[in-house]
Amino acid sequence: MKKSKILMIIGSLLLLGLFVFPLWNITLEAPQYPIPLGMDIHINKFADTHEFDVKNINLMNHYVGMQYIPETIPEFKIFPWAIGFMVALGVLFGFLGNHKLFLVWFVIISLLGIAGMYDFYLWEYDYGHNLDPKAIMKFTNPDGSIMGFQPPLFGSKDILNFKAHSYPRLGAYLMFLGMFLTFVAFFVGKKEAKA
Repeated sequence: MKKSKILMIIGSLLLLGLFVFPLWNITLEAPQYPIPLGMDIHINKFADTHEFDVKNINLMNHYVGMQYIPETIPEFKIFPWAIGFMVALGVLFGFLGNHKLFLVWFVIISLLGIAGMYDFYLWEYDYGHNLDPKAIMKFTNPDGSIMGFQPPLFGSKDILNFKAHSYPRLGAYLMFLGMFLTFVAFFVGKKEAKA
């Protein structure tokens, strides 16, 4: 089997790691929490980093009027199917061996990834800004506007006395590695086609 086909198939199969490992993590550090609170985001669920973390985040958020982190969101029904489809399509393209199809797959998965990150940003924005006006505690910015509590999309951010961190986890790294391998497969396949 040609090297480009092997790279394409392995790259596509690496996306299966998203069914096992978390895609993203949001962690909240504060003096009153010696062990930071954390939430792992999988393609089909929210999970505690440590036992009861999501419950504790919800209790804390209640005081400032933030929405509860739901048990599920509509994306959790869509993402597993989309990832499964892309894995199957990538393996099929790998067996077909047409390097142009490798690039098509890479573009599609990149667009899906961008759409997923944008959707995540919108969810975070709504979660951090759509506050209950009857909240027990209200905080305002220096200009008098209501303070938002949106965690960062990527990186770290100070929110009151909390330091919020938002970074990819192993599932995302496996996906990025898989995407990189399929991109390399395109160039290897192009070179093989000329030879």
